[in-house]
Amino acid sequence: MFVDLNCDMGESFGAYQKGNDKEILNYVSSANIACGFHAGDPTTMRETVKLALEKGVAIGAHPGLPDLIGFGRRNMDVSAQEAYDIVLYQIGALHAFIRAEGGSLQHVKPHGALYNMAAKNSELAMAIAEAVYKADPGLILFGLAGSNLIKAGEKLGLQIAHEVFADRTYQLDGTLTPRKQANALITNDEQSVNQVIRMVKEGRVRTVQGDDTSVQADTICIHGDGQHALEFARKIRSGLETEGIEIRAWYASKFVQG
Repeated sequence: MFVDLNCDMGESFGAYQKGNDKEILNYVSSANIACGFHAGDPTTMRETVKLALEKGVAIGAHPGLPDLIGFGRRNMDVSAQEAYDIVLYQIGALHAFIRAEGGSLQHVKPHGALYNMAAKNSELAMAIAEAVYKADPGLILFGLAGSNLIKAGEKLGLQIAHEVFADRTYQLDGTLTPRKQANALITNDEQSVNQVIRMVKEGRVRTVQGDDTSVQADTICIHGDGQHALEFARKIRSGLETEGIEIRAWYASKFVQG
């Protein structure tokens, strides 16, 4: 049994430092690197790519809505065409840095509001999946387990990875509890570890309504910008390994090459 452990990274911007990417890279198998729209900047992208390659961590593009002020977590009324364009643009930007450093792009995972909107909106999901496919059909598309984004990727023949979250609560329909709600985040490390292990081993998660819902856990997301993110990453990895669950990346059969 194995699972991918991914983390959102490269989210610093100019003089503003966010997260502890260098240390967290010791505990994850995949890194989702911000591409400059919701967070990150060219220098941060280059530096994070180099760090990930040095650590042997698989690299993914983490395209978001053009909303630096809101960190890409506010819904925007973007058309399917706009979604396609901004995702393709950001994949291309990160790919240039990866290529310059001699690496390969493994996957694409939309960020924040764009991710959650695509989980429910089939037209938006298809536009994002098409952008990934046109960039390179060998890339893996990360999406919320069982969501419209996963279905769109499958329809196009993309490799997909069902994603679950270590520090978020779930609704009965399998969606994440909106961040605006007080119970959206899990702050107890033991509760998070137990939730992750159950999702991986049993394919089930307890919802905020008190009932279970089914999930497929191919890759687990941890957030790198929390106050105790590094310690949290250690505990999640340790908890999985204690259960005999191997941590490794979902490498695509065909990479974006130079």
